[in-house]
Amino acid sequence: MSTLLEQLKKRRIALGLKQKDMLLRIGISRQQYQRLESKGNPRLDTLELISKGLKSELLLIPQEKLLAVKAILETENESLPTETPKSHKENELANNPWQDLLGDNE
Repeated sequence: MSTLLEQLKKRRIALGLKQKDMLLRIGISRQQYQRLESKGNPRLDTLELISKGLKSELLLIPQEKLLAVKAILETENESLPTETPKSHKENELANNPWQDLLGDNE
């Protein structure tokens, strides 16, 4: 299993997000997030914030249950369809979460 930092990066990429997108999602600049992803040692509250920004959860899994959890996740991943690229509108929304908030379509 990959390290937690590698998992964060994979999840961000799977969501079609760039490091700079994390500023709008969780308030961390691109430079801060890049440093964290590459060699950081984030605090627990920072990890919780990042997990929410990546639509994920942090879980503590007992070692005796780890193999069962991995098996479930692998089975689930095999049955999922391949990821479709995000539409232009979805990418714009990731960059500007306030877009269309008041229905002005600008």
